[in-house]
Amino acid sequence: MRATRFLAGIVALTTTLALTACGGSSDTDEAPAASGSAAASFPVTVTHAFGSTTIEKKPERVAAVNWANHEVPLALGVVPVGYAKANFGDEDGDGLLPWDAAKLKELGAPTPVLFDETDGIDFEAVANTKPDVILAAYSGLTQQDYDTLTKIAPVVAYPKAPWATAWRDSIKLESQALGLAAQGDALIADIEKQMATSVARYPKLAGKSAMFLTHIDPTDLSKVSFYTTHDTRAQFFTDLGMKAPASIEKASATTDQFSLTQSAEQVQNLSDVDIIVTYGDAEGTTLATLQKDPLLSKIPAIARGSFVSLPGSTPVATAANPTPLAIPFVLNDYVDLLGKAADKL
Repeated sequence: MRATRFLAGIVALTTTLALTACGGSSDTDEAPAASGSAAASFPVTVTHAFGSTTIEKKPERVAAVNWANHEVPLALGVVPVGYAKANFGDEDGDGLLPWDAAKLKELGAPTPVLFDETDGIDFEAVANTKPDVILAAYSGLTQQDYDTLTKIAPVVAYPKAPWATAWRDSIKLESQALGLAAQGDALIADIEKQMATSVARYPKLAGKSAMFLTHIDPTDLSKVSFYTTHDTRAQFFTDLGMKAPASIEKASATTDQFSLTQSAEQVQNLSDVDIIVTYGDAEGTTLATLQKDPLLSKIPAIARGSFVSLPGSTPVATAANPTPLAIPFVLNDYVDLLGKAADKL
């Protein structure tokens, strides 16, 4: 998983903005609007689940809370003054995911303030960065969180439900708030092109069904939990030319939750799954455990080994939840794993 995969693909489209000492962006030149026909103008109003937010002028100091919301400004050349410290996938313990570190290095920027969200949003730390806008399009904000943050700066919250914002929508919402809508559209197009190129190497993946199991507890296999079609991990399969199994679509239609649990005695419902992805190990222990279970071993995908086990909190496991910088960074590695699983069909 090399940083150069991302850097080579994205540097051509990113209009790198001059960085101030505090890590904000310069507003010397206004960015074009989403149509590309005119300069972006402020105020800008963004509609979301808690109502709407109006940003009166182009933000210079950008903060982000919760998972990955800092990646949109970073991908567009804007270094936030602060964002959430990585609490998963940070192998070297510096609070940065590898794609963040690579982007900061490319931009020649120091590490911004990292908010410790172990016990929830650190509102005081956010306030201390004196942001002009707070990005949280992909987040789990409560009404109370939102109300508190709005006392600090205008907040871009999720459009519909917590933890359910697709990566494209995060880019669209947050680039709009930054006055960089056209650059956001270009970023989406570039990522889509990279995905198409990557999956073209594995024609067998086209149209195959895939589900994503949550973390498996080997001490209790009496039930299984999986991500619904509302979760971005499951939605990512569609981006890669695959589809959701009918069984998962049916279960997802009954809830707005991003995950569900069902008894192992109902495994016959999962007979339409071609490939299963989960968090586990690289040595095959997770699959071997499931294949020994009298009930779960009856799931066809498990029986034949059409199974992807993403090791712990490694970058490829972390990036299975797709975000703007993570996708290009591990795309080929993830598709390789899916392609090998498809070969067993």
